[in-house]
Amino acid sequence: MNHRVSDLIIRIKNAIRANRREVVFNNLKINKAICKVLVTEGFLEGFKIDIKDNKKIIIAKIKYEKRIPNFTDVLVVSKPSLRKYARACGILGIQMKGKHTIILSTNKGIMTGREAIKRNMGGEILFRIW
Repeated sequence: MNHRVSDLIIRIKNAIRANRREVVFNNLKINKAICKVLVTEGFLEGFKIDIKDNKKIIIAKIKYEKRIPNFTDVLVVSKPSLRKYARACGILGIQMKGKHTIILSTNKGIMTGREAIKRNMGGEILFRIW
């Protein structure tokens, strides 16, 4: 597990492709923050922290509407080998290219592109989700 954000997103994507209702991953601060944002955006129903084999894990419930997941696909933008950053004015151009949501890591925490534009903040673009 070299990149924690990619691991989290790809686990969710693989669970959806396998028609699972829940996905399990490690209990990390960044994973909790990303799950909170995905819950507020409507991609996940919720998540809970549980203990399994004396380790804390996060169990996230995937949101489905009429057996169709709200999560279609994801594109990991920032990778360990190449980090991508954007200013507040640059986020608007990226956000308008399609019907997807941008998730950023800023100095105020993990947030969506719309929220970062409202706060006039830039940061590292983690991934795009639609």
